[in-house]
Amino acid sequence: MSELPSPISAVPLAHEATAQAPEATPDAFLQQGPGWVRLAVLVLSLAAGGAGWLAWQTHKRVQGLEQELVRRQQDSQGQATEARVAARQAQELAREAAARVTLLDTRLSEVALQRSQVEDLIKTLNVSRDENLVYDLEAGLRVASQQAALTGSAEPLVTALQSADERLTRAKQPRLDNVRRAVAKDLDRVRATRVADINALTIRLDEAVRLVDEIPLINQPEAAGKLPAAAPSQTSNGKASRNASGPGNGISGVAPSDDSWRNTVLSWTRGAAESVWSETRSLVRVTRIAQPEGMLIAPDQAFFLRENVKLRLLNARLALLSRQTAQAAADLRLVERTLPRYFEAQSRKTQLLQSMVSDVIAQSQQTAVPRPDDTLAALAAVAGGR
Repeated sequence: MSELPSPISAVPLAHEATAQAPEATPDAFLQQGPGWVRLAVLVLSLAAGGAGWLAWQTHKRVQGLEQELVRRQQDSQGQATEARVAARQAQELAREAAARVTLLDTRLSEVALQRSQVEDLIKTLNVSRDENLVYDLEAGLRVASQQAALTGSAEPLVTALQSADERLTRAKQPRLDNVRRAVAKDLDRVRATRVADINALTIRLDEAVRLVDEIPLINQPEAAGKLPAAAPSQTSNGKASRNASGPGNGISGVAPSDDSWRNTVLSWTRGAAESVWSETRSLVRVTRIAQPEGMLIAPDQAFFLRENVKLRLLNARLALLSRQTAQAAADLRLVERTLPRYFEAQSRKTQLLQSMVSDVIAQSQQTAVPRPDDTLAALAAVAGGR
């Protein structure tokens, strides 16, 4: 193997070779070389100039990019600093919010506890208020029922039911809706009830008591003899009037004729016959009697019979005033059965008295005011259910 020359010995050799070569210049090179070499050198020069210009432009762009990157880095650092500050503030705000949420949870639990206590208190108050309302309505309806029974008028009960309906409307409690429906039903029933006028009935009974003394008994002869006796009186009055106005009275001065005397005699004879016939009929009377005890009553007992009928009517009057309609109806029915047994049924006054007694019996049954049973039952159900 041959040894390589050392670097120190190679440097003088290169220097010597350079010194021995002839010195050449670019112009000489261009003049000595062919044309394409010169063109290549020109192209290379232009390429080198273009490359330098591009390098310079690239350098300028790189410098601009570096400046932009530095600026953006500075902005990013500022934004990062601001973000760290904002994050720190957000953390502080989160801690404060967490503390506030904890405090709000504590207060919310306290408010919920207080709300439950208030709801229990309101519920207790509502229940007690409803119970008081139910008791007040029940007491008012019972008092109104007693007043209606005593006075015989439905106005106290109607007023109490209307007041109860208004109070239930103001209460606005769903558990009292059944009571409101019961109140409306009882109110309609009470309003539809016809109640008789007690004052008018007592006046009719007073008139009936006065009429008892005027009605004829069955065994009274004058009861049947009054009407036929009136015919002769009318005939005699007619005859007297004809005699007074006839030609024989000496007033006109005209002489009576034979026909006028004949007519006068005939009319006098006819009047006398009718008078005799009416007197004969008054002595003998044929009557069909369904109740024999009416004819067997003694004349001195007629006064006591009339007084007994009056007492019955007065008892019925007192019973109506005391709102004992059943007792009043019983007394009036007894009077109604007594009238055709002892008194003349064909008499106009007897028929009038019977009609008055029948009307009072029929109207006395309308004095009972209905009780608010549906409302009382609904109130009892609400009070029992609590």
